[in-house]
Amino acid sequence: MSGIGKALIYLGLIIAAIGVAVSFAGKIPWLGRLPGDIYIKRENFSFYFPLATSILVSLLLSLILWLFRR
Repeated sequence: MSGIGKALIYLGLIIAAIGVAVSFAGKIPWLGRLPGDIYIKRENFSFYFPLATSILVSLLLSLILWLFRR
């Protein structure tokens, strides 16, 4: 049962970290406006795909998870 308890603690820490990141995401002005983000705006249509931001967040999460598994 201690394995389940540790997993729940880690899950809670991850959820708390995500909550903090979402709370402070608006205060980071460059997040979501990186050079590799795709933004197309036409007359009646706009499309936004944060490609570079997604890659950056993925790399950061991979690094954090790699450090936890170490």
